[in-house]
Parts: sequence; structure tokens; C-alpha cells
Amino acid sequence: MRVFDTMISIRQRKGIQTTEISEDYTAQEENVKLENKLPSSCTNRRLWTILSFTTGGTVALCIGLLTSVYLATLHENDLWFSNIKEVEREISFRTECGLYYSYYKQMLQAPTLMQGFRGLIYDNKTESMRTINLLQRMNIYQEVFLSILYRVLPIQKYIEPVYFYIYTLFGLQAIYVTALYITSWLLSGTWLSGLLAAFWYVTNRIDTTRVEFTIPLRENWALPFFAIQIAAITYFLRPNLQPLSQRLTLLAIFISTFLFSLTWQFNQFMMLMQALVLFILDSLDMLPAVKVTWLYGIQLTGLLLVCILQFFNSMILGSLLVSFNLSVLIARKLQKNLKTGSFLNRLGKLLLHLFVVLCLTLFLNNIIKKILNLKSDEHIFKFLKAKFGCGATRDFDANLYLCEEAFGLLPFNTFERLSDTLLFYAYIFVLSITVVAALAVAFHNLSDSANQQSMYKMGKYTIGLKPETAYNLIHTILFGLLALSTMRMKYLWTSHMCVFASFGLCSPEIWELLLKLIHLYNPKRICIMRYSIPILILLYLCYKFWPGMMDELSELREFYDPDTVELMNWIKNILSNHNPMKKGKYQYGEGNRIGGCISNQ
Repeated sequence: MRVFDTMISIRQRKGIQTTEISEDYTAQEENVKLENKLPSSCTNRRLWTILSFTTGGTVALCIGLLTSVYLATLHENDLWFSNIKEVEREISFRTECGLYYSYYKQMLQAPTLMQGFRGLIYDNKTESMRTINLLQRMNIYQEVFLSILYRVLPIQKYIEPVYFYIYTLFGLQAIYVTALYITSWLLSGTWLSGLLAAFWYVTNRIDTTRVEFTIPLRENWALPFFAIQIAAITYFLRPNLQPLSQRLTLLAIFISTFLFSLTWQFNQFMMLMQALVLFILDSLDMLPAVKVTWLYGIQLTGLLLVCILQFFNSMILGSLLVSFNLSVLIARKLQKNLKTGSFLNRLGKLLLHLFVVLCLTLFLNNIIKKILNLKSDEHIFKFLKAKFGCGATRDFDANLYLCEEAFGLLPFNTFERLSDTLLFYAYIFVLSITVVAALAVAFHNLSDSANQQSMYKMGKYTIGLKPETAYNLIHTILFGLLALSTMRMKYLWTSHMCVFASFGLCSPEIWELLLKLIHLYNPKRICIMRYSIPILILLYLCYKFWPGMMDELSELREFYDPDTVELMNWIKNILSNHNPMKKGKYQYGEGNRIGGCISNQ
């Protein structure tokens, strides 16, 4: 309590000092108004803004393209991909990656697009003795879309199908890095922050992406769209947006949410975490309620559209995300006076609201599952119960997940690698300051509304947290907890860690708060700190990691797996001898599916 009181009243001094500050501020404001009246000053400011935006945008595009080329070169150097046989290229897609690529190849080899669609809808090759609808069971619309593009566009003479596939994914990495860059830029107000975020993403490549050796994985398709969505939400939460800007931003959020949901089977769990972020901030009055409602609606609409495209996949309708969002919207209608009253009154209402939402979510989820007779996702909850020690399970799928290293706890050496680039230290520094500020703001928002108005009038309350900053703060905390519990989800956290750490180091608000707490506040010091420290870190990263990156680019290897190649050739011969109709264009499609299963063992 004393800490909060001290922070809230940090500018409070004697009456004379307050008057002097007020008079100085008024004088400065008048000077600014006089300067604005001067045409030359206005023109210079506008030119500087245009120059800064152009430079920052150009750097964003360049750094995104360079990252894409860097990752593609590492993939080429590691496998000598351009020189190996077609079967070896397909074998290099390990685990389920080969399975996903086989559907792309199947669509290309089909005599017509309609026959290709029919082969996916009535598939009897993926599961033994069963015919399944792949478009309903798996997130493979991206392979369908790419195959259609490749067949329609006049590019067959210039690029092979496999290169069209992998270059598309490496191109998405350029979009990914650019979206991270823009998010950090939006939060801090300077494109230097975005440059630092991109550098951290590349230097921490082992922990931020694995696209260069697991290209077709669903997360490599989905995470770029997720990053675009976060950037769009960050901009959408800014106050005083123009109506046109707000509508265009909502459209960007909807499209990116839809594409993210369509391309990854874990979409509902990631978006459930995002819905929890919105719920927490809305309950603490840190976000505008109208904008939160829009975001809930976009999540539901995007999921329902994906459900339709996946032939009414009942697992989507029975997801916790759908039940939770509906429950929140219903509970808000039932408790209209949630954000009024004294501190204890509001705290009691908040706890009741939380209880109502939880009960409604469980009730709606059970009702929907009983109506749809849905049991396909039970193994996920059995896995979660076993993982967190809530009871053993004999379920095969759940135990299979428990055996996988990717679904275990995040290894401790991850933090050692992140610390080598100074990312982890910067992240903890920024996180600590913003958490303290968020606690102070939350305490203030839950206090008596009458006291709030009086404090605003007296000018005592100076701790502020922008809505977009609050959103990214809770986002990084919740996804950090998810990454700590499940290693495979670390790529959501580490990429956003780059954004959050770089934003904090370049943010005037963060440095202002810190310098005021240690009684060293000065506008010039803020300017020096927010530019000098990021530049020094960039120089350090270039000095320490540039030679290693050049060595990686010069290191040449070659794909070598003769046993698997021999196995694939044997499968091809067996299929050709037993069914002459499968000679030629279908032979490697089926073999690669078997190879994918073999590599996964």
C-alpha cells in the first residue's frame, strides 16, 4: 500500500512547487502553440515525420527479407537442397512434415482440381482401413491454396513445386519479422525498437524459430499471422483512432485471426490465452469495454468460419474458447454495474464475476459437447491432468504426449542462451517495471471512483499504462507461463519477448517512471537512455554474433540418409508392381507418407 501511495503521489510536493510546475508547463504549452503557428516549423516537423516513417518502413522490409534469405540459406547449406534427388528432398521433411507436404503434392498430381479435392475429402491412405475427410481432420488448407496457385500461375517452367512450397514459408518468415518489428515500433514510438527486436529474433534463432529444419510444420504457417494479429490489436487499442483507421484495423485483425485459426490445430488454445488476457484487462478497467467486445466477437466469428470450412468440425464448436467468450459476454450483461463502488465493493463484484464466468464456461462447454456427442478432445484434457499431477491416465494419446520432449517443461539452458544476447536481462528489467506500474494502475482503478476524480483534479495520479502496453504485458506473462510448462510453445513467448524487451528499452514512459522513482528525472536523460542503450546493445550483438553468423553461412553440409532412400525406392517398386495405375506421378506421394510415419518413430 505504501509503495502504491508513493508511486501515485510521486509528483506531489509543496504547494509552491506544484504551482511552479503548473506555470512552467503552461508557458511551455504557449511556446509550442506559437511554434506551431510558424509555417516553417510545421513543415519541418511534417518532413521529419515522413522521413522517419519512410526510413523505418524501409528498414522493416529490408530486415524481414534479409532474415528470410538468411534462414533459406541455412536450409540450403545444411542439406545441399538444390543438388539432392527429389526423393531425398521429400525425406528431409521429417516427422509429420512429410505428411503435410504429401497432400500438397497430391493436389498437384491430380488430373484436375476437383479430383484433387475429392481425394482429400475421401482419403483412404492416411489411416489404415479408414476413409477420412482430411480437410475436416487436419489444417491443410494452406497446401490446397498453394497447389492451386502453382497450377494456375504460369511459373511451372521457372520454379519446381518443392521450391515454391518452401520459399512461400521462408517468405512468411519475412512477414513474421516485419510484424514483430512493427509491434515494437507501435509500442515505443521509434523504429529503433523494431530494429532491436528483429536483431534479437535472429541472434536467438535457436529459441525463436525452427523453420529452417521443420519447414511444413503448422506453427511456421500460423505464427506470422498471429504476429500480424498482435500488431493490429496493438494499434487498435490506441485511443482516439479515426473511424476509417479503426474499421481497417478491425478488418486486419479479423483476417489475421481467421488465417491463424485455419492454419494451426492448436489455434483454440492460443486464442483462449488471448481471451484470458482481454478478460483480465477488461475486469481491471485497463481496456475500453467496447473494443474488448469487438475482439471477442472477431475470435468467435473467425472460429465459426473455420468450422464451416472444415466441414463443421465439432471440435471447434466444443472448444473452451467458444464457451468462454460466450460466457464473458453473458456475464457482462448480467452484471452491468461491475465497475462502480468502493475498492472492497468492486473487488467483491470482480470475484463474483470471475465465478460466474467460470461456471457458465463449464456449463456451456458440457452442454455443447453432449449435444454434439463430442469426445475427440478428451485426450488433451487427460494429458493436462496427468502433466500437472492431477491423476495418472491410461489413455494412449495422453501418454504419448507425456513421452514427447516437446511437451515437457522448458529446459533451463534456454535462459542461458537468451542471456548471452542480453535479451533475458532486458526482458526481466522491462517486465519488472511494467508489472509494478500495472499493479499501481489496477489498484487505482479498483479504488473509489469519487476518489479517482479528485486525485485527477489535484494532479496527484501520474502512473499511467497505455492500453496497448497493458495488453502486451499480460500477453507476455500468460504465454510465458505456457512456455515454461510446455517447451513446444516457447516460440510464441520468445518472439514476443524480443518485442517486449526492445519496446521497454526504447520507451520514454518506462524510463520516465524509472528515473522518477530514483529521483533522477530529466527529459534529456530520458532521450539519452532510450536511444543510447538500444544502440549499444545493437553494437554488442553485431560484434559478438556477426562472425558466428558468417561462419554458419559458409559451413556446407549435405543430406545423407541412404537407408531411408533405399526404403522409399523399395516402397515405390512394390506399389508399382502391385498396382500399375500408381506408376509415375503418384509413387512418391504415398511413399513419403509412410516415410513421415517411419521418421516419427
